[in-house]
Amino acid sequence: MKTKRARSFWLLASLTAALAVAALALGRYPVPLIDVFRSLLGLDGAAEVTRALVLQVRLPRVVAALCVGANLSAVGAVFQGMFRNPLVDSGILGISSGAAFGAAVSLLVVPSAAAVQGGAFAFAAVAVALVGLIGWRFGSSPLVLIIGGVLVSALFNSLLGLVKYVADPLSTLPAITYWLLGSLSGTNWSSLWPLLAVTLPGLLFLLIVRWRLNLLTLSETEAMSLGVSVRTFRWVVLLVGTVLVAVSVALSGMIGWIGLVVPHLSRAWGGPDHTRMIPSSIVLGAASLLVLDTVSRTAMTSEIPLGILTGLIGVPAFLVFFWRFLRAREEVR
Repeated sequence: MKTKRARSFWLLASLTAALAVAALALGRYPVPLIDVFRSLLGLDGAAEVTRALVLQVRLPRVVAALCVGANLSAVGAVFQGMFRNPLVDSGILGISSGAAFGAAVSLLVVPSAAAVQGGAFAFAAVAVALVGLIGWRFGSSPLVLIIGGVLVSALFNSLLGLVKYVADPLSTLPAITYWLLGSLSGTNWSSLWPLLAVTLPGLLFLLIVRWRLNLLTLSETEAMSLGVSVRTFRWVVLLVGTVLVAVSVALSGMIGWIGLVVPHLSRAWGGPDHTRMIPSSIVLGAASLLVLDTVSRTAMTSEIPLGILTGLIGVPAFLVFFWRFLRAREEVR
């Protein structure tokens, strides 16, 4: 059984790599696969405009889609196990709401790409710091942290509404609205490096400690009896997850459902053991967002925001998982 699961995982990883190559070829200006490989390998034969399109326009976007999808789904899987709640996603601690407010303020004051990413990341960190303050004051149990995340999300959503109310309806308000819908259209190498610098060590950390993440699904008494300082380890994992989600949202905007649905799909495929679920969530999340991003820029003449696509697909997918959950408990026929 382990050999079969390992074979399935590497097959999925190979499929994701093939999808990435296909995404480089697809678009309003189709590129032959041979020219894609020539551009990637630095071989002669591809036109300069084709090489620039593949390496400077599409490749950064493909890499961003892979990283953002992997980050959101991996952190969603970790948080669902840590908080022992299947309805938790990667933005439960108010990260997304804080990032949305930070981006909106930046678009209102200094409307530049770097300022928007910096503002989104900064206020995502502020949101989690507020949740941490609540946890420090009232106890860092999963329930307290979830309630703190809900309260902080409500606070920043109200502040976001205030920013949208005072924004110029002809220029700033449409920009804020479009950012909130989520998109990778403005991705380039300069904006991608911060994401890569956080994603690689962050996901590597989750992969290294994935066997210990199973202990976070236990009560503190049970985990401490096994020799693990649950409270310290929980805060370390929360910090890593926060940084992964914050830097992802800062680049892509608000992309929902990936961090909620993909962990359920991974759990249904490989079981609840984090040693298998974390790698599969990373690959499935990367492949899912890559496919959705490719559809968003190729399905219509104008680009479809990613938040719309993830909602259209995520809602029915979650209903299927929820129906299966109720059926397993024999609460529906």
